[in-house]
Amino acid sequence: MNASELFVKALENEGVEYIFGIPGEENLDFLEALRTSNIKLILTRHEQGAGFMAATYGRLTGKVGVCISTLGPGATNFATSAAYAQLGGMPMMMITGQKPIKKSKQGRFQIVDIVGMMRPMTKYAKQVVNGNNIPSMVREAFKVATTERPGAVHIELPEDIAAEEVEFNIYPVKPFRYPTACKGAVADAIKMIENAKRPLLLIGAGANRTRIGTALTDFVNKTGMPFFSTQMGKGVIDENHPLCLSTAALSKDDFIHCAIERADLIINVGHDVIEKPPFFMENTPDATKVIHVNFFPSEVDDTYFPQLDVVGDIAGSIQEMTEAITAQEHWDFDYYARLAEDIRTRLSKYFGDNRFPILPQRAVRAIRQALDDEDIVTLDNGVYKIWFARNYRCAKPNTLLLDNALATMGAGLPSGMAAKMINPDKKVVAVCGDGGFMMNSQELETAVRLGLDLTVIILNDNAYGMIKWKQTGMGFETFGLDLGNPDFVKYAESYGATGHRPTSVEEFTQILDKCVNGKGVHLIDLAVDYSLNHAILNDLLAKKQCLI
Repeated sequence: MNASELFVKALENEGVEYIFGIPGEENLDFLEALRTSNIKLILTRHEQGAGFMAATYGRLTGKVGVCISTLGPGATNFATSAAYAQLGGMPMMMITGQKPIKKSKQGRFQIVDIVGMMRPMTKYAKQVVNGNNIPSMVREAFKVATTERPGAVHIELPEDIAAEEVEFNIYPVKPFRYPTACKGAVADAIKMIENAKRPLLLIGAGANRTRIGTALTDFVNKTGMPFFSTQMGKGVIDENHPLCLSTAALSKDDFIHCAIERADLIINVGHDVIEKPPFFMENTPDATKVIHVNFFPSEVDDTYFPQLDVVGDIAGSIQEMTEAITAQEHWDFDYYARLAEDIRTRLSKYFGDNRFPILPQRAVRAIRQALDDEDIVTLDNGVYKIWFARNYRCAKPNTLLLDNALATMGAGLPSGMAAKMINPDKKVVAVCGDGGFMMNSQELETAVRLGLDLTVIILNDNAYGMIKWKQTGMGFETFGLDLGNPDFVKYAESYGATGHRPTSVEEFTQILDKCVNGKGVHLIDLAVDYSLNHAILNDLLAKKQCLI
């Protein structure tokens, strides 16, 4: 067999189901090997979309999502996808082609040092120089991609290596188990928690793993301790739980920070400094203390320097704490309980507001009501992400897929497509701003070609709304951020999708219900009113008084 066939066999051995991407002439040997395999090629319209789909596959399954491109410009188009997966903790492998390395007749045509480009953005980046090394390289890359902290890996397969004859030699896949935290660290954590007066539990993205949600729910139920989450930790514990305070959608000055300011100890489970901080630590003797519970030690940062690290398998660490901890009579959760009710009241203020163009809070409410607990919403990146983080309560993990690590635009639609492929029996809604949608809008054709039942909502304000909000908050005049958009209904129809443009909130809710329960790809062009963003997120929250 040749090296390409061996590569595909190694991927089959890892359980790969899909490869997303756009092959080129340097991948043709690999493509031929793929043709007769049990792996399905998902041909996309842009490499970036393929990378986002592969990363989302990794995020949802815990297995490595795989994508492919040719050399040069195809490979450089993976740069944003690599950073998306790496910062977001999503296991993903990129396979890129390259010109022959033993003998070339084309000089430096299209040749870029892709391995060198990928090294700072991945956990592993190597070029294959001997086809017989492929099985060990694939096994190592998959192991690196999936072990904590998960991320992106890259293998470059030159054209001449891809065609050379090799020996069959596949390495078995062995499960990897994380060590448990040392008994002393767990005991120290329990002592700190029991001695605290107002401890508070924080759930981050790293807690969104198998078994951890159950362990944390048991911990909360036994201790009666209130909790909140980061944006990427939503749903690890059911946010409808009476002890759920809210989500830290902002780094400071949100209502949840009234609780953070009163806490004397925060048990921070699964968070690291890559995700935008949910709060800022202060380096003073009487400042709130933090326990870091994670698979890996904390990294000291100006915003984050925990007093104790509990390092090891998170589920195991939390289970040990739950078994040994005793709820304390001196714990005072009364303020948290009053704040939880106040936050629910404040966040629901505009749920019944039927002005049109629609308020983002009202749009979030309508989407939440249209979907079941297990259904999935994927977000692109824009100011609406804050409203979803604050107002969209998740009952289950991975039901609101947002990116608060790289926070890139353009990922919402491809992410929704991958979510639907993996979960064909669940309703999936991709929510995008008009700016982010247009960055990968061509993938509508891919969604139609794949026969997906997918609803895409464009929150249309004819501008880069997130930056406009920031611009206003800094006291600047509005400048340089207004857009001209195509007719999105006709645009959707040109790809074979169905377009909708509601003119009232009532019509939107009716259309949304038909779309999420119907067949095919539907696009809803929804006019949105962001006029309250500054008044609420900049003015109101900054002037809030924590006097409940």
